[in-house]
Amino acid sequence: MQRPADKAFALATLLALAGASLAGPWLLPVRAQPKLLAQASGAAPLTSQPALSIDQARAAANEILKAERNRDANARFGQFAPELQQVSSPAMVAATMAKRARLLSWKLLSVQSGIQTTTVEAAVVTAAGRQDLFIMLNPKGKLSGYYIDKTDQAPSKVVAQFMNAISQGQYVSARSFFSPDMQKEVSAASLQAKWQRLQRSTGNFIQVKRLVEAAENPDQRLVLVQTEFNRLTDNLFVILDANNLITGVDFPIDPNPLRGGS
Repeated sequence: MQRPADKAFALATLLALAGASLAGPWLLPVRAQPKLLAQASGAAPLTSQPALSIDQARAAANEILKAERNRDANARFGQFAPELQQVSSPAMVAATMAKRARLLSWKLLSVQSGIQTTTVEAAVVTAAGRQDLFIMLNPKGKLSGYYIDKTDQAPSKVVAQFMNAISQGQYVSARSFFSPDMQKEVSAASLQAKWQRLQRSTGNFIQVKRLVEAAENPDQRLVLVQTEFNRLTDNLFVILDANNLITGVDFPIDPNPLRGGS
């Protein structure tokens, strides 16, 4: 027998995904349509280049972390893979760095090699405390993505941080809230295009009015985001995995227009 929480999650998820065909197939959870995600996202195709060696991966990760510690925006921009450079600039990197807690020290841990991506795990210490950072490198040693362990944070807080990044045009940072699989399927340029296309219908983003942790089971969490634009209010649905990494984002078909007195 399903528990009430499982039934609620299933119902809420079905409601969230009801508009997926118009929202764009890459916005479905990665596990749902991986082939469609790859086709629609514009993400880089799989490469036959050999993976980085452990020494190469550690050297690249160290240089990336040095640029962060020194707040060297030009160096960091130069470390971006081409697909990240398309949606960023040294000035944007500098603005993002200025908002982050200063990096004080780090220790490189594991190196995991994949077909397309090599991931380096690092324990980093910032002015705000300790974090586990995962640096994703392409076969040329360029930064293709990253994510931070947010398992201990509330899902609504993670989604609030994602919304803050995407609404400020920080698409590289916003994409870092995606799971590794979703980052492989969805490029930063695709995320930018989707957000800008949404605002052509809704008007410019104004604010997140409310975040609701609508449902949860051992494997997934669903957060509803009531978002105000200058022409209407839209409810966004964000699905996270057990580690609070985003695996799906859906913009429903019928946003609610703003009304007088509402």
